[in-house]
Amino acid sequence: MASVQEIQEEIRRLKKETKTTILVHAYQSQEILEIADHVGDSYGLALLAKKEENPNIMMCGVRFMAETCKILCPDKTVYLPNPSAGCPMAEQLNRYSLIKLKEEYPEYTIVAYINTSADLKTETDVCVTSSCAYTVCKNIENDKILFIPDPNLGSYIAKKLPEKQFKFVQGGCPHHATITKEDVLKAKQAHPKALLLVHPECQREVVELADFVGSTTEIMKFAKESTHQEFLIGTENSIVEHLQFDCMNKIFYPVSTNLVCPDMKATTLMDIYLCLKGISGEKIELDPFTLNRAKSCLDEMIRLQEK
Repeated sequence: MASVQEIQEEIRRLKKETKTTILVHAYQSQEILEIADHVGDSYGLALLAKKEENPNIMMCGVRFMAETCKILCPDKTVYLPNPSAGCPMAEQLNRYSLIKLKEEYPEYTIVAYINTSADLKTETDVCVTSSCAYTVCKNIENDKILFIPDPNLGSYIAKKLPEKQFKFVQGGCPHHATITKEDVLKAKQAHPKALLLVHPECQREVVELADFVGSTTEIMKFAKESTHQEFLIGTENSIVEHLQFDCMNKIFYPVSTNLVCPDMKATTLMDIYLCLKGISGEKIELDPFTLNRAKSCLDEMIRLQEK
C-alpha cells in the first residue's frame, strides 16, 4: 500500500509530465494543499489560471469553481477531479428561476455571488466575491439591487450601503448557516482571549459578534499578520488546520465542529492521481453562449471594482 507521501510524489511527477497546473481551494485537506501549485479562493485561483503557461488546469474544489476557470480560460482544458463535488448554494437557483425573478423585479440590477453556476451567470448583470461585494455594489449606478443567492452575504453588504435598496431570495450556504449565536457565545466563554474571525456567509447574529469579517483569504491573512495569539475561526474547519500549520506559535479554534463542507472534502489525493492518469475526473465543457454571457458579468465585476 502506497503512503500519502508516495502518492504526493507521483502526483508531482505526473503534473509536470502532463503540463497540468493544480489549483486548490483553501477548504481542501492539508495533504492536497501540499501538492498544489496555487492555493486560494475560487476567483483568485481562476485569475492565476489565466497567467499559467500550462495548457491543462485541475481545479480541486467544487464544480462552479472549475466552471469559473473555464470561463476565464476558454483556451485551456479544465478538469474537476471529482465530478460529484458540487455546491448546495450554487444549485439553489437556475437560469429559468432567475429569469422569472428578473420579470418580477425589472428595475433591479442582478448581482450574483461567484458561488453560482455558469448557467446562472448568463442571466446576471454583475458577479461579486465576498471580498469585493461591497465595492462593486457601491459602484453600481442603480440604487436597486437583487442579490443572489446568499442573503447572509447580501444583508452584510446592504447594512454597509443604506442608500441602496436590496432584495434577497431564500438561500445561502447551509454549512456556514449552521453556526449559531449560542455556538459563538459558548466558544467565546471557553476561549475568552481569542479574536472571532468569521465569513460573511454566516448568519447576521454571528457576524455582529465578530472581531473581523472577511473572505477565506482575508481571514487567513488577518490571522497570519495579527499580533494576537488566539483565534476563533468561523468558516470551514479546514482553515483552522491550515492556519495552525502556517502559524505554529498561535492557537486556532473552530467556532463549531459542525462547519464542514462535505463537497469540498469529496476530492481526495487518489482522485487527483487518477485524473492525472486519465482514468477518472471530468473535463469541463461549456458552450460558446454560456462562455460569452457568463464572462460578461465577471468583466463587469472587474470594471466596477476598479472604478
